[in-house]
Amino acid sequence: MTKIEAVHLFLETVMPGIRRAEERYGFGEDNIDSVMRREAWGNFTDSLCKNGQITMRQYENWVTPKFCG
Repeated sequence: MTKIEAVHLFLETVMPGIRRAEERYGFGEDNIDSVMRREAWGNFTDSLCKNGQITMRQYENWVTPKFCG
């Protein structure tokens, strides 16, 4: 899996839940919960690595996407 594919998968599967949580906690479009987003990205890539979908090298070298804050 490439990083572009991982980002698309994250945006499709994880971000909707994050956006709902941000709305519940009073965050808006210009004010995001960057800690929650970065933690979710880290957990997501960790699971990809543990499931053999990305390599350890990818896991260790991918930077957190800008939309995570």
